[in-house]
Amino acid sequence: MNRVGYNRMNLITEIYNLLWGDLLTISLPGGNVVGISFLVLILIPAGIYFTVRTRVLPIRFFPEMLRISVERRGKHKGAISGLQALIVSTATRVGMGNMVGVVAAVSAGGAGAVFWMWLTALIGSSTAFVEATLAQLHKERDPLYGGYRGGPAYYIHDFFAKGKKKRHSVIAVLFALSGLLCWCGVSQVISNSVSEAFYNAFEVPPIVSTVILVALAAIIVLRKDATIKVLDVIVPVMAAFYFVIALFIIIKNIGLMPAVMERIFEEAFGVRQVVSGGFGAALMNGVKRGLFSNEAGSGSAPCAAAAADVSHPAKAGLFQAFGVLIDTIVICTCTAMIMLLAPEELLEGLSGMKLLQTAMHYHFGEVGVVFTAITLWLFSFSTFIGILFYARSNVAYLFGDNWKSQTVYKLLALSMLFIGGLATYTFVWDLGDIGIGLMTVFNMIAILPMSGEAMHALEEYIKLRKQEKAQGK
Repeated sequence: MNRVGYNRMNLITEIYNLLWGDLLTISLPGGNVVGISFLVLILIPAGIYFTVRTRVLPIRFFPEMLRISVERRGKHKGAISGLQALIVSTATRVGMGNMVGVVAAVSAGGAGAVFWMWLTALIGSSTAFVEATLAQLHKERDPLYGGYRGGPAYYIHDFFAKGKKKRHSVIAVLFALSGLLCWCGVSQVISNSVSEAFYNAFEVPPIVSTVILVALAAIIVLRKDATIKVLDVIVPVMAAFYFVIALFIIIKNIGLMPAVMERIFEEAFGVRQVVSGGFGAALMNGVKRGLFSNEAGSGSAPCAAAAADVSHPAKAGLFQAFGVLIDTIVICTCTAMIMLLAPEELLEGLSGMKLLQTAMHYHFGEVGVVFTAITLWLFSFSTFIGILFYARSNVAYLFGDNWKSQTVYKLLALSMLFIGGLATYTFVWDLGDIGIGLMTVFNMIAILPMSGEAMHALEEYIKLRKQEKAQGK
């Protein structure tokens, strides 16, 4: 490697370590330490702050989240409903992280990681409400696709422009570029995981599974109106089916559930775990998996929230807060239970998809291995389609409203999808992780000072609902 290439790799490694490495370490009894990354230091305090300001929104407004989830779409032509925006964001949240990521968290942090995942979801749900509501408040009409568009690039721009007419804002540009960088990296991770799973399950050559994946994705993302229609079908079906399978496993092993729940709480708080260092591993692996599975604070989901045609901005926020709970409390827990209800000795020494497929093989035999591969394919496929929906608003912010720039980015993402299925490029994967890390930093710069707007919208919505209830609506 020449000196320029070496220096470039060093720079990427340093940025990656700054965002994801252990910026702060805390000593534990027994001489062990727990490392806390820069992103965790940003997201957890912000999540706690928003949870307090909204007075524990995920619990207080949970019945309201369920109520609005069955409302009909808005009246504006070309716009999507709040539920459809939730489906798009769920498509990207419910992906490989819910399977491979949870496996990694529990493998490294033990069963206690599951509890910290749950707690992080409750905190992250409030953050998701704030950023999604801001996206609604600062959305624009979309002249290309119809309906609306927006997201962090747009409310960051409005925050720094302060009413002045400017084409771009530096932080908003950096956010949009980070998003596009991240989603290209994610495209490679998606196809690589799919080709590996299908080779393990069916011995399908990577080139075959990759070509099929890319061809189907191209048919959908290169058409103007296909994305939402496809996700409307795939996401509810795949999430519901995965949940039903996990529920069947739980019912089948109901006698083991008290021991599993005891193990989760014991390993989350137990003295033995503190002394052995397992407490830190459970805490940080659970927190990290919760944060980066539900994406709260990263600024991804607001790109979908802005497109929703809802009667009040706070509704879009409640939809996305609900999405965080679906992702982590429901889907991630399903994966955890599939693992924890299998014999520990059977899974010892295994990791990644091999571990999950072994657990499923224990529960269902060969059918379980096949089911895992197909489920991963659906999760990954919907994630790719979802992130291309997110990319629309960022491409438009950077390059204006034209089909050329939209198509060029789609072709770039499809090429990354193809390359990732044939070879592992950790360099590109690291770029994807850096992308989502930078997105989070730039997004948090804006939503903390702008959160008052979201709080005002919430109070306004509460008054509106009280009036509607008084009128019998």
